[in-house]
Amino acid sequence: MGTDFNQLFDEWSSTYDETVAGNDPEYNEVFRGYDQILNEVALKAFGNVIEFGVGTGNLTEKLVSYEKNVYGFEPSDGMRKIAKEKLPYVNLEKGDFLQFQPPFQSVDSIVSTYAFHHLTDEEKTIAIKKYNELLADGGKIIFADTVFVDEQAKVAMIQDAKNKGFHRLANDLSTEFYTTIPFFQELFRSLGFTSAFTQMNDFVWLIEATKQ
Repeated sequence: MGTDFNQLFDEWSSTYDETVAGNDPEYNEVFRGYDQILNEVALKAFGNVIEFGVGTGNLTEKLVSYEKNVYGFEPSDGMRKIAKEKLPYVNLEKGDFLQFQPPFQSVDSIVSTYAFHHLTDEEKTIAIKKYNELLADGGKIIFADTVFVDEQAKVAMIQDAKNKGFHRLANDLSTEFYTTIPFFQELFRSLGFTSAFTQMNDFVWLIEATKQ
């Protein structure tokens, strides 16, 4: 991913929390149940936790409230600035899914919400292989993100967005790197993880993979 999306997120940082609160009709369904989704991820995390794509710190805040030992990475200066203002006592550093300095000798949980789709499938594979090396046995990857049951479902969702006049959403779904559940299942299986997928709304799935 590198810094490809940094300018976009720097610009979005000032209104991001308004978007996730449901103030943008095009993205209401994407963020439906946002608080519950963050809670699910935060509650499943344990031990030493790395969070990628901190954004404005909403998941981080949940993790802290549940007394998790979290260290966060966020590539966008604008997003990271807001997160640090909210959570000045939390370790939040510049970094992303692929470029970061591991903060713990042993990592138990790797978490992220609404961010892993910014990586291509090739980059996702590189990232998961890296996390496999970092995680202790029994460690978990816990992500919540937009994925699809198959490519046909993705095409149908893009067409549905166009039919509703949601052109920004349709463009996002067409141009960003949203992938499928079978892709994740095979990737995790090949690395010895067990995985489970729970649908949270029409777009977002809770992805939980445990290292065996």
